[in-house]
Amino acid sequence: MAGSLMNSFFENSAFVLVFLMSFGITLLVIPLAIWLSLRLDLTSTPGGRRRESRPMPKLGGLAVFVGFSVSVIAAQWLPVPRFDPNELVRLTGLLLGGGLIFVVGLLDDKYELNWFWQFVGQVGAAGVAIAFQIFIEYFNNPLTGSQTDPWPHLVTIALTMLWLVLMMNTVNFLDGLDGLAAGVALIAGLMLFINGAFRLVPPQISVSLLPLALVGTCTAFLLFNFHPARIYLGGGALYLGFLLGTLSIIGGAKMATILLVMGLPVMDLAWQAFSRLLQGRNPFAGDRGHLHFRLLDSGRLTHRQIVLIYYVFCSFFGGLTLFLESQLYKLVAFSVMLGLIVVVFALVTRFRAGHSEPSSSQLTSS
Repeated sequence: MAGSLMNSFFENSAFVLVFLMSFGITLLVIPLAIWLSLRLDLTSTPGGRRRESRPMPKLGGLAVFVGFSVSVIAAQWLPVPRFDPNELVRLTGLLLGGGLIFVVGLLDDKYELNWFWQFVGQVGAAGVAIAFQIFIEYFNNPLTGSQTDPWPHLVTIALTMLWLVLMMNTVNFLDGLDGLAAGVALIAGLMLFINGAFRLVPPQISVSLLPLALVGTCTAFLLFNFHPARIYLGGGALYLGFLLGTLSIIGGAKMATILLVMGLPVMDLAWQAFSRLLQGRNPFAGDRGHLHFRLLDSGRLTHRQIVLIYYVFCSFFGGLTLFLESQLYKLVAFSVMLGLIVVVFALVTRFRAGHSEPSSSQLTSS
């Protein structure tokens, strides 16, 4: 009994420490990131996709990177149960791959890399993660609830690469309104943390500290990024997407959780890519065709209302994964979500206020 209480105390203390550490470090680095953005002229161009009236610092990814990295490294010294013998290897891949895509984001902020070089950077970061054993090993069959048989190594690599690149681009395109990308990432991280720390048997305490660090980091960043924002993620949106993709794999292949949280942004990405291809345009081109921009341009909702609607939608469907035990029920929830998204897209397209979109630029970041 005493040992159980002591373990519970250490675990709860670890949760508090990691959250406060990631929150506090990010909060301290944000003013430095704003100063560096202005000093190095790493600012957004007024009148771009976001139609800003003034240049905005876009080194917010620096605060996210430092806050998350430092806190997860420090968490390795906390006295919590660890069951995965490859945990340190995967953490190394997470940090190295994340560092690579963070640098790619910085280069994009400075030199506005075209889509090809961004894609090369994304594949490189995903490759680093895979090399350090962060890969999709199986799925849970939604009809039987059992795990699929192991796949050939080539299939595993291809699926993992596709998943990580998809997450990076999804968050990158999502970062169009103040607080949108960071807030949705916070929700996804919270779902992964709750699942790993409280639902799995036995609990994956040490692994759950990773998404908890993301939650603390995003919470601090939102204090400066929620509308009206004082700093943007910039190329850091790629880094945030990489974290969501890798953490969903490290946390026991909880991609269903991330898909239910990120279903709306993922469908929006697919919708826009397909639409651009039909028009003979580059699917990676940035414009105001995404759902959040269409809703804002319609004039029917305010900036904050749109962001909060995204939060509620993503939280509701992500939260279902915490209450639905059956894989089949999760599949039904996912199908219902897709149906609702299709209806929303159809309505927005039909009633969209008529206006001409600005010319697209060959970029995928803000």
